[in-house]
Amino acid sequence: MGFNRKFFSFSVVMGLVALSSATPASVRSAELNEIQQRGKLIVAVKDNLRPLGFRDAGGNLQGLEIDIAKRLAEELLGKPDAVVLQPVKNTDRLNVVIEGKVDLTIARVTATESRSRLVDFSRPYYLDGTGFVTKAPSKEANTSRYAIAKLDDLATKTIAVIKGSSTIPVVKYHLPNAKLVGVDSYEEARSLLEKGTADAFAADNSVLTGWVHEYPEYRMLPVRLSAQALCVVIPKGLQYDKLYQRVNEAIARWQQSGWLAERIATWGLP
Repeated sequence: MGFNRKFFSFSVVMGLVALSSATPASVRSAELNEIQQRGKLIVAVKDNLRPLGFRDAGGNLQGLEIDIAKRLAEELLGKPDAVVLQPVKNTDRLNVVIEGKVDLTIARVTATESRSRLVDFSRPYYLDGTGFVTKAPSKEANTSRYAIAKLDDLATKTIAVIKGSSTIPVVKYHLPNAKLVGVDSYEEARSLLEKGTADAFAADNSVLTGWVHEYPEYRMLPVRLSAQALCVVIPKGLQYDKLYQRVNEAIARWQQSGWLAERIATWGLP
């Protein structure tokens, strides 16, 4: 089934439109032919979000989204190293595209109605969603206390969630009798799990995958309670149609060939 670009044309959101109108008129992102003439693709990425984009022990950028950025450089410019990777904060992921500071953003950006007023989104390269992580029992532990293997096992348990996160209504809907405890950070959530005052932590599966990589004594439950499409952020406007089409065609080929699924599995993402 083809990707329908019209899916991301939505109603006006006044606050975000105001932000867009505040952008200087002289700012313009590079079109495909300009990128090709330059010989470099400039991509905003994360450098602290394992396994999507992070720095390894040698300081090199690694992860699924880094692989995608390099593969896009190969698609557009013929060389995987013809890419400039620019780490970006979450708050700047859209602005750097709008302001023409980068050509694309590949930094765990979820396609939403409000964001679609400012930028275009590629077809999804990964479907994220709410999941859970629990501490695996040690050999000496009372394993009955840790008998959490599926969603129903959390029905009346205590679950840590980041305060104010979109995870909260999702968990409440699926587990109305669970006790939710708000935390300010992932470290605070881990502290509750270590102390045994929380049985699980709920967050996006991509984030929890990085958690398990860093703390192998934890494990993820094989569930996904919501669907969040992670997409490449592309400048908005008819002049960027060629770039938009080339990015979408590339992702479609990767999905069909199995390359994308292989990279997702390599990085341990569910």
